Amino acid sequence: MGWDYREMAHRLGSPPIAIFDMHSHIGGRGAWRIYKEVRELFGVTATASMSQLAEADGLLDEFGDSIRFIAMPEFMNKDRAYAHGPGYIDVITRWHRHGARIVKFWVAPRGRDLGRESGDANILTLTNPWRFAQMDHAASLGMAFMVHVADPDTWFRTKYSDPAMYGTKASHYEPLEALLERYRAVPWILAHMGGWPEDLAFLSGLLERHANASLDTSATKWIVREVSGHEPEAVRAFVKKWRGRLMFGSDIVTTDRHLTPDKSGGPAPMGDLASSPAEAFELYASRYWALRTLWETGYDGESSIADPDLMMVDPTKYNAMSAPRLRGVSLDREDLEWLYRRAAEAWWARMPVSA
Repeated sequence: MGWDYREMAHRLGSPPIAIFDMHSHIGGRGAWRIYKEVRELFGVTATASMSQLAEADGLLDEFGDSIRFIAMPEFMNKDRAYAHGPGYIDVITRWHRHGARIVKFWVAPRGRDLGRESGDANILTLTNPWRFAQMDHAASLGMAFMVHVADPDTWFRTKYSDPAMYGTKASHYEPLEALLERYRAVPWILAHMGGWPEDLAFLSGLLERHANASLDTSATKWIVREVSGHEPEAVRAFVKKWRGRLMFGSDIVTTDRHLTPDKSGGPAPMGDLASSPAEAFELYASRYWALRTLWETGYDGESSIADPDLMMVDPTKYNAMSAPRLRGVSLDREDLEWLYRRAAEAWWARMPVSA
């Protein structure tokens, strides 16, 4: 778009309340310092992050008590059966010692591909028998659960079009709802607007059935595309109805792979999205600009973030740099304050400082 995101942040001004980002992946000492500037520009003063254990102390030195940790498995471990089975119990314990009070369960449908490569297609599902042992252990430590349960409707129309392999989208919520009942005393965060921002009525039903469930609004490209597809009045009504159970999140991923054109160091989540410090700055800033513009303003125009899902669904109409419509919903001040911070503060106030 050719934008100066420092100027765009200035135009937005300060948010009505300092923002608590409840869903991010902060890593890479050089990258997280760029992220730190970005979050200050856009009024974000606290971040909950899924980071690498080896970087936890450095992040605490840099961010102090403005960073909170979310435990996650060792995805780079080549022994997936161990890392997502018994090994995760040990990782949860170590993260708890570093102050983590949330444990992440990533059970996206594409996990079946990763599981099949390790010899067990169910290793990254909610029906994996190890899941109960992990959840029991985390609950005994007083930890809450975060779950990524499904992916965009666009993916079920394309890469997940084989229901024999991936199931239907609705089928992924059957084990989730059973576990929400089994662990009713545990607070849950359902990431990415519960995995179904396309269907606000479904999400309302999910929240009505499970008082222990909250949603975060992370996965910026996905959220911008699908929330903008609803009528703003419907979104405003949904946010107001579920005030206190919706929390702001970005899903920003930072890595030092973003700071250099050299991508030879092995796999890294979204490490190819930037190749210099300036590009990394724009990558992170674009997410906060898009989310704040979505929730705060009446902007109606093209998103500043390229969205490959459009090309995946209709390659004759879109290319890799196509972007969806971003239609702001102009939440009122009180709803913004709850979405941006108050819900997160209330949520953290229920969590034990130690266990």
